[in-house]
Amino acid sequence: MTDLLTLGETMVSVRTARPMRLGGEAQLSIAGSETNVAIGLSRLGHQATWVGAVGNDEPGRLIQRTLRAEGVDTNYLRFSDDSFTGFIAFDQPSHDITRVSYHRRGSAGSTLTPDESIAAIDATQPRLLHVTGITPALSDTTRAATLAAVRTASAAGVQVSLDVNYRARLWSRPDAATAIRELLPYVHAVFASDDELDLLTDAPDAVSDLLAHTTVDHVIVTAGGKGAWAHSSDSTIHRPALPVTVVDSIGAGDAFVSGYLSATLDNLSPEARLDRATTSGAFCVTALGDWESLPTRDDLHLLSHTHGTALR
Repeated sequence: MTDLLTLGETMVSVRTARPMRLGGEAQLSIAGSETNVAIGLSRLGHQATWVGAVGNDEPGRLIQRTLRAEGVDTNYLRFSDDSFTGFIAFDQPSHDITRVSYHRRGSAGSTLTPDESIAAIDATQPRLLHVTGITPALSDTTRAATLAAVRTASAAGVQVSLDVNYRARLWSRPDAATAIRELLPYVHAVFASDDELDLLTDAPDAVSDLLAHTTVDHVIVTAGGKGAWAHSSDSTIHRPALPVTVVDSIGAGDAFVSGYLSATLDNLSPEARLDRATTSGAFCVTALGDWESLPTRDDLHLLSHTHGTALR
């Protein structure tokens, strides 16, 4: 059994500290919403499994090696001889602006099949399944794989979480809404930014509609520096964003989700889940990289120290 199973595309990331057109040094790593979450869960002491496809190439080997080094189970990673590993480029045209460009059309990640997602769920019997709105946007095949995964997990009594994670470069809002809403009958927890709620329902009060008319029992809404809200039929809880120096906001949402799901697996209260989520998100934004600064369980208390503290 695994604590968390997630599926999607992971890419190689190339990052420069200035406009990429100028050349110079670049940092090579990996990036992917679902594997960011898997790494976050692994660092917090949980068993996480990732299902996905990469090219049978050196970038694909980098992804496998990095995930293994972070303790993520890659037994359900497939190397494709027919497709390449996608990559994502980050550069900084200004010191506080990060520009992102994707090179993923037709990548191996877009070939994940329903049979692969179902087989992984049957084999690992996860406690939680986590999916995002990115994966069904990649291709008809990955859309079917995501739907098959949530249906299979729900039928087996597995808790399912969905991070809307809308990407305008991948599809239109109407197309995203159609695909995401077909997942909702099998989902228990939804993560969305405050500008993504309309993708889930046409109701004026999206949160109330989801809680009253779907299987969703927790709606977690994030609003950047304003913090986050966790809604259930019993209560609404708010936590402000922690006061940290923001270096890079990329990956903060995935870090937040990893903290929340970790606390869910630990059977913590809704308040404690939101506390761990905001703490994990705060760790992520204090350094460059999608996942590199995610906390371990022993790290979680460190942000309670005064800024500039030296631990000796």
